[in-house]
Amino acid sequence: MDDVRLLDAYWQASPNADARPKDCVIDTIVIHSISLPAGNFGHNIIARLFTNRLPASTHSSMVAAAKVQVSAHCLIDRVGGLTQFVAVDRRAWHAGHSSFDGRERVNDFSVGIELEGTDDCPYSPAQYLQLARVCRWLQNHYPSITDQRIVSHAYIAPYRKTDPGPAFDWHWFSAALAHAE
Repeated sequence: MDDVRLLDAYWQASPNADARPKDCVIDTIVIHSISLPAGNFGHNIIARLFTNRLPASTHSSMVAAAKVQVSAHCLIDRVGGLTQFVAVDRRAWHAGHSSFDGRERVNDFSVGIELEGTDDCPYSPAQYLQLARVCRWLQNHYPSITDQRIVSHAYIAPYRKTDPGPAFDWHWFSAALAHAE
């Protein structure tokens, strides 16, 4: 498969991606959270970060962020809107130094999904429903992604990351996933 796009996502290409290793099996989904500045929602700053168009002058907390090259495959905003930045068959730069199931370089074999949010702010019902829908679609296209292979960024990088944090309700998400088509 080439240039695999999700559902009815709005497409906004990120340059922060490259080819996956040859014969790579996509078998993991990593759930992240992001907001820029922290706790601020409902604007295009995340998209600007993922497309290398984030001006450091936007907010003092973003001076360092403006210098990084990072992306996720997609972002689910607070109202459930879906934006895709990287084709699923390509490697997005979302996990950083990480390991899962005895393997390093989680970006190689995973799909990164960002939720607009913070560790301590409850996620919206619309986000859970869209996340479940996207995960189920990915599972249908990549059968190696089992429910047990949908993990948090904190799980694959426990000494560096905490997202999506304690505000993420895994039970709510599991129930939504069980009913997703």
